Amino acid sequence: MDRAAYLERLGATTDDPVDLFEHFEQRSFDGRPYHVLSDARHGLERGTVIVEDVDAVIRGYPSIPRLLVLEPGVQSFFEGRETVAVEEKLDGFNVRIANVGEPLAFTRSGYVCPYTTARARKLLSLEAFFDEHPEQALCAELIGPETPYTTTDYEGVDTHDFRVFGVRDRESGEALPVADRRAICETYDFNQPRLFGRAPPETAAELVHDAIAELDAAGREGVVMKSESGDAMVKYTTEAQHHGELAYAFSLPFDHGRDFVFSRLIREAFQAAEFDEDEERLQARAHDLGESILVPMVEAIQDVDDGETIGHRHTVRGDADSIDALFDHLHDQSMTIELEADRHEHGERVIEFVKVAESSRDRITYYLEGGTRNE
Repeated sequence: MDRAAYLERLGATTDDPVDLFEHFEQRSFDGRPYHVLSDARHGLERGTVIVEDVDAVIRGYPSIPRLLVLEPGVQSFFEGRETVAVEEKLDGFNVRIANVGEPLAFTRSGYVCPYTTARARKLLSLEAFFDEHPEQALCAELIGPETPYTTTDYEGVDTHDFRVFGVRDRESGEALPVADRRAICETYDFNQPRLFGRAPPETAAELVHDAIAELDAAGREGVVMKSESGDAMVKYTTEAQHHGELAYAFSLPFDHGRDFVFSRLIREAFQAAEFDEDEERLQARAHDLGESILVPMVEAIQDVDDGETIGHRHTVRGDADSIDALFDHLHDQSMTIELEADRHEHGERVIEFVKVAESSRDRITYYLEGGTRNE
């Protein structure tokens, strides 16, 4: 690898190639090596990838900041911009799909996911898109109840599907403007997140507030606000999402850190301070919040006491090769997998499995057997 040349192309904030490339890890997919920056360094995003055999760089997806207060947050963040586009934020598995001699789906951390790659090749018109836009990368969420990563129900998605929320130059990371991206996606029949509308920064908070109320009632995640050029983005999530993520964390209480829990509580507190107009509404929110914390934790303790497996349950379907590649990938991530069902439906292999939450299982067992806790 010509590290000096790649350093210049990447535009890193260090002049020393060694200082940057000591943080890259070498991985391989189907025998093809590639290099991954697994953590943000020197101005480069986590998940930046170099595929040396085709001299390709795929920039990591940028971290999106979060607003805790809509008013005056939206106006301040987009000051000087003419328009703010408000799109739904989907609860799925984020990948960048780039053509590096073949279309590959790279995770946020920069690894190739064989299962998502196989599904993208089947469900998206990738050949047509990359014939016309070879230097672009599709930024997409794999959503639906049957994926190996998330299990969120969406209307009209029986198993899983993709939603393309961005088109970016794969090397520079520069995003297409929102209107251009939406037009291109329509050309290739790529499904996209819902667009709630556009508004100037001075009135966009009202648009977001209405969108959040609708999404909250439907149990959805939230919104991403974008400048029309696509170069500035900020996100905001619903009460339902905060409670859902807390319930998820406390269903496996020893597998998620305090930062995960505290950040959700902070989001909830600021939203309650801004939205909840009376004491009755605040008390209802507090009640729901308490349930999302205590009930799943008690259920986890009872499940372990009954000898049941606790963890993340998933269902996946696909051809035999992509399923085998998926489980090889999961085992490479040092995950403990427990199969619960293995069958065939309509020519596809369907697997139900659990990613076992070993830390929570073992700690709960220890305490149930009389173990003590130092505090």
